[in-house]
Amino acid sequence: MTDRKVFKSALLGESYERMTLPCGLDIYVFKKDLTTTYAILGVKYGSVHSRFAASQEEELKAVPDGVAHFLEHKLFMNEDGSDSFERFSEYGADANAYTSFNKTAYLFSCTENFEESLGELLRFVTHPYFTAESVNSEKGIIAEEIKMYDDNPSDRCFYGMLEGMYENHSIRKNICGSVASISEITPDILYRCYNTFYNPENMVLVVCGNIDTDTVIRIAEREMPSSRSPFLAKTDNENISEAPSAFCGYVEQKMQVSKPIFNIGFKDTNIPALPSDRQKKDAVMAILDEMIFSRAGRLYEHLFENGLISPNMSYGYTISATSAYNSIAGESDDPKKVLSEIFDYIDKLKAQGLSYDDFLRGKRVMYAEFVKSFDSTENIANNLLSFIFEESEILSYADIIESVTFEDVIKIFEKAFDPTSVSLSVILPLE
Repeated sequence: MTDRKVFKSALLGESYERMTLPCGLDIYVFKKDLTTTYAILGVKYGSVHSRFAASQEEELKAVPDGVAHFLEHKLFMNEDGSDSFERFSEYGADANAYTSFNKTAYLFSCTENFEESLGELLRFVTHPYFTAESVNSEKGIIAEEIKMYDDNPSDRCFYGMLEGMYENHSIRKNICGSVASISEITPDILYRCYNTFYNPENMVLVVCGNIDTDTVIRIAEREMPSSRSPFLAKTDNENISEAPSAFCGYVEQKMQVSKPIFNIGFKDTNIPALPSDRQKKDAVMAILDEMIFSRAGRLYEHLFENGLISPNMSYGYTISATSAYNSIAGESDDPKKVLSEIFDYIDKLKAQGLSYDDFLRGKRVMYAEFVKSFDSTENIANNLLSFIFEESEILSYADIIESVTFEDVIKIFEKAFDPTSVSLSVILPLE
């Protein structure tokens, strides 16, 4: 066991510890005096890792889309035929899992039997068991899940935006894969992906709640391997092959909706190499979005009062090591008009200049939302995992928000809404 490292923030009044097991697994314990304890075991492996090599010497090879998500499903079934979901229920714990573009996470929350639940979490994730029969059986279940997502207008609109922005990046593909791609998955493919990415050095355990750190370490040492197997995998940096301009400016689909819905995406290929710089850009963009698109702003008021949007318009900036985009989503009878009005408003802001009062308001909102996220063990654990996988430190994000200047926002605003980078995805009602 390496020495414990403590992370503290005097500004937030929060702290947590990090320890590393001999096998290479990093453990983070965030003590919080709340009724619910939340644990999450994350793997730095998601749907975008579709081309990889198990070592630096091997050539990159592609696997079918949807393998990361397929693995997530299959790991809950154990070699003795038991289902780990059922064991968590017996302990009174609420278990779940999810796969995103760049990670897979297995988690549970509980108010009792924490030790038993943590043991089960570490045990089933580290003991894969796949047979041809069980894999083929799972294909039908996941195929139905894929069809369900394909029939969801919001999901299709979102992926339409990604497909419009990106030409080559795997982020444009459904996390679950397609019915055709999962039909190609075999036990050998699952074992290859598992043995490549499910390495303790490529995994993180985060526990948040009123728990004892030594107890967490004792259980982890019992369930995890006793020695290190170096993580040697390499993956694509798919952003390299992407042009700054959107692949397709307009994507239209027709589905069962009562009113057209839209997703507007501004593609961003100017991604800082350093994690700290990415976090700074994320904070600046979050404040800028709050200044331009929030309900307190003039643009929203104009769009809503003129009947161009329904009340629930959402927005947000997303950035990782290989992709970044700004998105606005909502409901409108005329999505193209909404996009046109957004560009008109941005042109006015460029001519008149951004408002310093709007900047102060946006900064206060972002800081308040970040502070509020520490009121929930679930939010803390999931946010901490995301920061860790982005090689950043969560408590320092408050200082980053505080450090953002009006000049930072002005500088990034000049390039943030390039008309050539935009893709408008629309779901229209069936005729």
